Amino acid sequence: MATIPHNPDQGDFETAATTKASTSTVKPTKAPRVRRDKVTSHESFLTYGNGRWWKTAIAICVICFATYFLIDIQPRHNGGSWYGYTLGTIGFGLILWLTLLGVRKRAMTPGRWSLKAWTSAHVYLGLSLIVIATLHTGFQLGWNVHTLAWSLMMIVILSGLFGIYVYATLPKALSQNRYDEDGAITEKVMIEQMKQLDRQIHDSAQPLDPEAAAIVEKCLGEDVFAGSFWQRARNSYPGDLTRIAMTELRRLRNFRPRTDDDPFERVETLLTKKEALLAKLRRHLQLKSWLQAWLYIHVPATFALIAALTAHVISVFFYW
Repeated sequence: MATIPHNPDQGDFETAATTKASTSTVKPTKAPRVRRDKVTSHESFLTYGNGRWWKTAIAICVICFATYFLIDIQPRHNGGSWYGYTLGTIGFGLILWLTLLGVRKRAMTPGRWSLKAWTSAHVYLGLSLIVIATLHTGFQLGWNVHTLAWSLMMIVILSGLFGIYVYATLPKALSQNRYDEDGAITEKVMIEQMKQLDRQIHDSAQPLDPEAAAIVEKCLGEDVFAGSFWQRARNSYPGDLTRIAMTELRRLRNFRPRTDDDPFERVETLLTKKEALLAKLRRHLQLKSWLQAWLYIHVPATFALIAALTAHVISVFFYW
């Protein structure tokens, strides 16, 4: 079947489109201008809306400080004064609203109250609680349920700050760790590569003597997800079977004569590759663990805060 030349200038033919364009005497009309929306760069939740929420939080803090020092409460500022009740009510309502972020995450919507906007407000209004709640106490802290609620609130806020740091730094490190000479690889691909290396090591270990083969066999099929959460978070595995196998094989090899086609050398080379891949995968698991670790403090502390606040409010209205 004959092929049609792609360039009309190289072919001895013409199409309806080219004929019309070449024979028409009508001046071509100007193509309608297509409007192109401006492409903007990624906007972080920390800078959402040109800093709308951190500006709002600063304004709230300034107003709280100004009213605290301008309003004269006798004998001194405290949580039981009308001013203390006002700040306490604002703080309590704000805490309840902030806890709704977990529910809000289930709905992805654009606009002024998008998830990004809500998260930005969550961060900065949450930080403003340090000022609101502390001024509410009038700096009168003691060993009681009121101070317990304030302390839990501070734990929630500090763990939230750590969460911001984690999400601002670790995803980049997580992405960089997933690159090798062939480009980016996923966790699933790394696990599959580990299985392939195990098969190659198994085949290469066949010529070894029974003692050496038994050492190699112990490290095959090693569960990379084994170990406690803290072992993954610290990337510390004292019982690393691959490292132990390499140490034992090198010890045995020192007492064996070297040959040109040494099976020990082939196995050791493959174990070195496996150790490098295992280090990459475990680093991947470590970073994922840190991305989740702060939630183990932030979420339980939030529920404890709600319980302590409830006890605080009840004790104030019934026993204060």
